[in-house]
Amino acid sequence: MNMDSIGKYIREYRVAKGMTQETLAEYADISPSYVSMIERAEKTPALETLIEIANALEVSVKDLFDFTF
Repeated sequence: MNMDSIGKYIREYRVAKGMTQETLAEYADISPSYVSMIERAEKTPALETLIEIANALEVSVKDLFDFTF
């Protein structure tokens, strides 16, 4: 699993929806600093956190993964 890609997709979806890290954090019930660390691939979120982030962004968890090889 490439965490760089997950963080990149989270950032892209967040920006496309006009959300700040603070807003995403509020909807996903995590801290803004944790959102930042996930987007920079410094932290690996738990599956439950990925689900909350995907729900907040109104995308599927699958959309947060890069399946190109």
